[in-house]
Amino acid sequence: MHIQGTHWSTASAVAPGGGAMGAAAGNAHGDEPRTGRTAPLRVDAQRNLEHVLRAAREVFGELGYGAPMEDVARRARVGVGTVYRRFPSKDVLVRRIAEEETSRLADQARAALGQEDEPWSALSRFLRTSVASGAGRLLPPQVLRVSVTEDRADPRVPQQRAQPGSGELRLVADGAAPKSGAVEDDAGAAALLEVVGRLVERARAAGELRPDVSVSDVLLVIATAAPSLPDAAQQAAASARLLDILLEGLRSRPA
Repeated sequence: MHIQGTHWSTASAVAPGGGAMGAAAGNAHGDEPRTGRTAPLRVDAQRNLEHVLRAAREVFGELGYGAPMEDVARRARVGVGTVYRRFPSKDVLVRRIAEEETSRLADQARAALGQEDEPWSALSRFLRTSVASGAGRLLPPQVLRVSVTEDRADPRVPQQRAQPGSGELRLVADGAAPKSGAVEDDAGAAALLEVVGRLVERARAAGELRPDVSVSDVLLVIATAAPSLPDAAQQAAASARLLDILLEGLRSRPA
């Protein structure tokens, strides 16, 4: 699967000692060469890793997964060699952020299921929590390319923005098979889809959700209700307003 110049490879973890690209980039910026040994991170190295991950979430959330590694390094206030020491390719960093976001969304869905007795309250709570956290801007593509069971002529779900900052959501045909995705990624995506599916089924069975609404529609709501605006207050207000409108569109109405 190609996302703005990023191919999702089968590597899903970063060994502290591996990766020729990372070693070369690190040496070019005065970082220590990779040694191939696994050892606990030094305090400064751990701090740099946390800065890089935080910056990556912010940059990819604002610009999409096509944003260059240099932008991540600048936001983290480290050299690009430091980024490559921990993540020998952009694919690996993208995968790390997407895995974390998938896990976080699944936890939010489980919390909604466990703490809300009313099916509609559980679904709306999950959507509000996910949108407020900005999750829609970091949804991984294997989750966005979810198959639906309903009989539809042309079901579609959003992919990441085609151009950084354009605000455009490209629509891609549902059910397209991703390129070689890691088993761990597939398992994380499957777990998220399963728990969101339970929220959807409960609300549908209670007659509170339109019968034609699927898991992919719920993910579409999360993706489209999280605009990236320069002002934080405006962004929060716009997200809340848009989500209110979308939630009304999801609810079933008496005949």
